[in-house]
Amino acid sequence: MIIPVKKIAKAVLAVILVGFLIFVSVVTVYLRKHAITPIIMYHSIEAKAADKKNLLVVGAAAFEEQMRFLREHKYNVISLKELANLIKNKLPIPPKTVVITFDDGYKNNLTVALPVLKRYNLPATIFVAPTEISRVPYYLNWEELKSLSETPLIDIGAHSMSHAFLPGIKDENTLIYEIRGSKKMLEKKLGKNISLFSYPAGGFNKKIRQIVIDSGYLAAVTSKPGIGYPSNDIYALKRIRISESKYNLPVFWYKVSGVYTPAQEWQRRHKDKGILHGY
Repeated sequence: MIIPVKKIAKAVLAVILVGFLIFVSVVTVYLRKHAITPIIMYHSIEAKAADKKNLLVVGAAAFEEQMRFLREHKYNVISLKELANLIKNKLPIPPKTVVITFDDGYKNNLTVALPVLKRYNLPATIFVAPTEISRVPYYLNWEELKSLSETPLIDIGAHSMSHAFLPGIKDENTLIYEIRGSKKMLEKKLGKNISLFSYPAGGFNKKIRQIVIDSGYLAAVTSKPGIGYPSNDIYALKRIRISESKYNLPVFWYKVSGVYTPAQEWQRRHKDKGILHGY
């Protein structure tokens, strides 16, 4: 008996569809199980639209739209300190929780980003490197930074003393200067405790992490923890870079969904194993 080609094609299509649905279901369960509270990372927020090729710049209109999205869709935006304490004390983290952070301390964090954060009542942490303050023209000066630090919505954190790539420093005293010294200088200049640290370029190792702990920080963040690194280490909390996506809010939604980081890690892990070719 000859089976018609159309029936064979339909059967093959059905098998493929079932297989695809099973794959999607397995991946969905995996991602939900491994969901991570998104800590989103910005740098410069420019008044004009940003060049999409520059991953460190977001335009004011896009930033406003992203912050409005968080507020209108009822995301639970909390401070980095609050998230760290929830994890430290093993307390439940509410659904749709998001943390907002900035690196480097651009002047436009004060002039462009802050008014938007105030408009939507969203807290954020800004990480700065003390020796860069007032030296780089487009970075905040000490007076501006102090003004920011006195804003209830803003926490200031250390970004090393000189924005150095810490794993490249072999001398322990220099590492201590970069990590502990930046905390002490900011505390002296701002008159308040500095409890948060951001690894420049995301670089850290076991020794660097221990110096951060010994220096008295509550928590630290990184953009490059490595595949499979635990998500509950408050001294290496994972961050997600946000770029210019004014006209692509679905991408922003995906990045603040909680599954973006585990999805990226899953993809890289299976690519490294040779399972995902062509990615």
